[in-house]
Amino acid sequence: MANTKTAKENIKINRRNTERNRQYKSRLKTALTRAYDAVSETSELAPEEKTTRVRFALRLLDKLVSKGILKKKASARKKSQLAKKAHVA
Repeated sequence: MANTKTAKENIKINRRNTERNRQYKSRLKTALTRAYDAVSETSELAPEEKTTRVRFALRLLDKLVSKGILKKKASARKKSQLAKKAHVA
């Protein structure tokens, strides 16, 4: 248990930030899943919709890196994998 007022405030801040980061990561997972589904061979989406979903996922990856939620190399790896699948499709 925290002893000082500052420590108690920091616990509160950490909980808030953890919850926010969890929401961002969940949003990212959903975006990546939709992008992978869009570029799969069985997808029947219009080409514009496919590119929209992929671009949204890539933009979200960049945003999370700039906010410090995701590491730079992890983002680069995910972007590379997505681009590779999008190029094949």
